[in-house]
Amino acid sequence: MERGMEVVLLGGGLMGLAIAHQLARRGRAVRVISRNRKEAAGFVAAGMLAPHAEGLSGELLHLGQASLARIPAWVAQIETDSGLGCGYRPCGIVVPFATAAARDAYATAAWGLHLDRAGLEREVPGIGPLWQAGLLFEQDGQIDNRRRLMRALERACAGLGVAFEEGCSVEGLVRSANGALQAVELLDAAGERRQLACEQAVLSCGAWSAQLLPELPVFPVKGQMLSLQGPQQALQRVVFGPGTYLVPRDDGLIVVGATSEAAAGFAEGLTPDGQHQLQAGLAALLPAAAQWPPMERWWGYRPGTPDEGPLLGASPIAGLWLATGHYRNGVLLAAITAEMLAAVITGPGLTDDEQQWLHAFRWSRFSPQPATPDRRGSSR
Repeated sequence: MERGMEVVLLGGGLMGLAIAHQLARRGRAVRVISRNRKEAAGFVAAGMLAPHAEGLSGELLHLGQASLARIPAWVAQIETDSGLGCGYRPCGIVVPFATAAARDAYATAAWGLHLDRAGLEREVPGIGPLWQAGLLFEQDGQIDNRRRLMRALERACAGLGVAFEEGCSVEGLVRSANGALQAVELLDAAGERRQLACEQAVLSCGAWSAQLLPELPVFPVKGQMLSLQGPQQALQRVVFGPGTYLVPRDDGLIVVGATSEAAAGFAEGLTPDGQHQLQAGLAALLPAAAQWPPMERWWGYRPGTPDEGPLLGASPIAGLWLATGHYRNGVLLAAITAEMLAAVITGPGLTDDEQQWLHAFRWSRFSPQPATPDRRGSSR
């Protein structure tokens, strides 16, 4: 198969691996540059697939719904190419509320099954007494990104011939005389600097993206998490509470997340305040779980943007594409992001919906733009 011009992925987290996989499946030569993949949000996120439970709205909801619909086929591709399971579970997500009025006012209430207190207790046995109403989004779910999906993607990419350069830091972007991408500057693990010639690359550095391209409004939002070992089958649904969520894996492990610390920057480590917040939220949602033995505690950095939507498609530099800024929805949006970026780079063309999403989530949307009619006949 003709491999064509090599595409370089700047960042080897979930988004970089997902795009590398799709490009390699389309016959492109691919190289992934990563300083330390274990730092990536894909290794620390809880793996919720929750466009409805998150209460998304507008184009971000549409994008999330479309990605959710693609996830079963996307997972099947990865599992076929890797020979490993990804831990995908369409288990449904329960969002609890203190009152029925709060439930009915939720942005995505129309997509969920309305629950009273008895319904909540049926779906989440042992749920705390504060919660009197809820929404069940049976279409939402989870994937075990930390233990299974990331490993499966790595193996799938390797099997398709993707080249990896681990321990390399991308220090800069080199432009040609006409402003197009010409090369990337690398600092390898031995401290040696070199340039890697490339005319096509994808910026998928997550929370670190603005360090390479300061025009991008991407910033780190630190999150702390922990896990508990509960009885197997003790919790069947994901529980998405205000400020805390519980994600049960099929072996009884419960992932508890997550703080949201925009002011922390890239500060490392756990904090007493963050861990107390998680414990308090856990006790309010599922009191019995507060006594289950802890397993792990960790932290990571979400790539935030001013409107919490991703930056997708073309960048200020010709030949450099963007797949960053996914904030809380990176796992959910990985499937559609990978497919759209692979299509835009290799062809065939995008669908009308995909073209609309690339416009809606263009990097320059935060600058004043003239109103233009979209395909639905309204201005944006």
